Amino acid sequence: MKKLQVGIIGAGGIASKLHLPEMATVEGAEVVVVSGRKESRLKTLCRKFGVSRWTHSYEDVLGDPAIDAVIIALPHPLHVKYGLMALAAGKHVHMQKPLSTSLDEADQFVRAAEQTDRTVLALPFVARPHLLAARELITAGRIGTVSSAHARFSHGGPEVYYATIQQILEEEADDDLWFFDAKQADVGALFDMGVYAIATLVTILGSVTHVTCRTRTVAKPTTLEDTASLILDFECGALGTAETGWCDGAKTYAFSIHGAEGKLVNPSLTDRLFLYRPTTLVDEDAGLSEAPVDTSEWPNIHSHQHWVDCIRAGTQPPFSNTRTARHVTEIMLRALESARVGRTIEVDSRIDFE
Repeated sequence: MKKLQVGIIGAGGIASKLHLPEMATVEGAEVVVVSGRKESRLKTLCRKFGVSRWTHSYEDVLGDPAIDAVIIALPHPLHVKYGLMALAAGKHVHMQKPLSTSLDEADQFVRAAEQTDRTVLALPFVARPHLLAARELITAGRIGTVSSAHARFSHGGPEVYYATIQQILEEEADDDLWFFDAKQADVGALFDMGVYAIATLVTILGSVTHVTCRTRTVAKPTTLEDTASLILDFECGALGTAETGWCDGAKTYAFSIHGAEGKLVNPSLTDRLFLYRPTTLVDEDAGLSEAPVDTSEWPNIHSHQHWVDCIRAGTQPPFSNTRTARHVTEIMLRALESARVGRTIEVDSRIDFE
């Protein structure tokens, strides 16, 4: 079977650290062109990852009939513009998070994606074994009625992240990070890192109906938020909290789901999942049973292999699809509105994973 020919639009940090390394391991596809602004960077990436050619023109990639699929790896406000162009050119699309910083743009992209037969992955990859296992255990009633949930995804900030990127790109440190520039980034830590926390909880528990949010700029040189905390009302009746930020030097990626008869815990920075249940429900001093959850039923693959597998199958990702990405985008935009006006805001959209 012929390998899918993939082009990458954008040659910055996320292409260097995520897209190119993961694509190098994908079965059934290969990156054949990278496009970006800096010639030295493009040449370095092509050499390091075995890409045959580069170009400064995004349009050349989109207009190439030999390219089957495109990865959009540009700053947030440019995602939908080039995603729409890719779909119009008949390409499958892997969209870097977040989908958009505009709800109108997100709606436009969903409509365009649903009017084609192209496969679009448009959300942080959430079809992972420990998330899917958590969904199944909850559906099976193993923790009883879910009452609350928590997720936190945060790190030390773009400048810490980019220290690694500069090593990959063989460049000197860059003090002019676009993440901190409100005109280039449009949104701050909530859209950059909070998207993971929100997408995780939505994948496990479903639609959010209301959001309450507070944001702060604690330590970073930006007018955008570098810290955010959200309260999420889920359609299933549970309450959730999502925390994020650029001021967590020790880094945290974790979630927990709490029910009337037990809880599920994903320890930080791991793909492991533990089920805790009380030995009895009538004695609050009774002990807890702890059991690691077997997640081997689900393949532990990254988003690029999942995307290519879906392309081959002619399907859309069941969780990382455009409608779910649009719902998560709306949650984040309503969260910023909530922080601005100081009240709870309703979320209009709903998703259905069935």
